[in-house]
Amino acid sequence: MLKIKKGDEVIVIAGRDKGKQGTVSALAPNNRCFVSGVNLVKKHTKPNPQAGIQGGIVEKESLIDLSNIAIFNPSSKKADKVSINVSEEGKRTRVYKSSGKEI
Repeated sequence: MLKIKKGDEVIVIAGRDKGKQGTVSALAPNNRCFVSGVNLVKKHTKPNPQAGIQGGIVEKESLIDLSNIAIFNPSSKKADKVSINVSEEGKRTRVYKSSGKEI
C-alpha cells in the first residue's frame, strides 16, 4: 500500500521548491508523482495551426520524487509521516504518525 495517494495534500521537503504545498494530481512509475503548482518547468513548443496550438514558452508541471515530498497534516500545519494500521477484519487505514488520526 502506498503511503501517498492521488488527491493528498503534500508539502515539498527537499529541492528548489522546498516549503511549497500542493495536491498530488497523478502518480507515475518509479516512485514519482505530479504535484499541482510544484516543480514547474518551461517547455519550448512549436506552433501547430492544425491542432490550434500557439507556439512559445509554456510552463508545465514536472515529476517530483516521492522522497522529496511529505504528507501535510492540517491540524499541526507541518509535514508528517504516515503509518498503516491493520484492523482485525484486515482493513488497512493510513494514519498520521504524530497524532494517530486517520487521513
